[in-house]
Amino acid sequence: MSRRYWLMKTEPGEFSIDDLASRPGQIEPWDGVRNYQARNFMRDDMRIGDGVLIYHSRVEPMAVVGIAEVASEGYPDDTAWNPDCKHYDPKSTQEQPRWFLVDVRFIAKFPHPVTLRTIRHTPGLENMMLVQKGSRLSIQPLRRTEWDIIIKLGIPRKTE
Repeated sequence: MSRRYWLMKTEPGEFSIDDLASRPGQIEPWDGVRNYQARNFMRDDMRIGDGVLIYHSRVEPMAVVGIAEVASEGYPDDTAWNPDCKHYDPKSTQEQPRWFLVDVRFIAKFPHPVTLRTIRHTPGLENMMLVQKGSRLSIQPLRRTEWDIIIKLGIPRKTE
């Protein structure tokens, strides 16, 4: 199966690219997702080695700030079982888990964050799920061409 590409949104006040970079082994479970479509992506579609763009939302400017990769297959999100956790879901049990997650591994922080405004005005990115009206999904699939364009914008090559 070929490598897939994803955009994963996070609120930097909760968890940022810098938080991911500072974790032991630079790996962290992507827990707390409580949307069924996003859960299904993690449970059914994401594979180890898939590319991830980290997107900071609910800040100004909202932007893709770096690169990670999927570091595990999907597995049950145990934060749903902890009544003291804000992601607790009493309908999720160890026997019948409702929520899943994947681990993500930090790869790089962009020297030039790619803002939502830039994404909206860049040819080749007009069909990204991120810029579609009403699209609020926290995990979104990307086309390889969209991935490549955003990587070039975030990590520009020096010209000689």
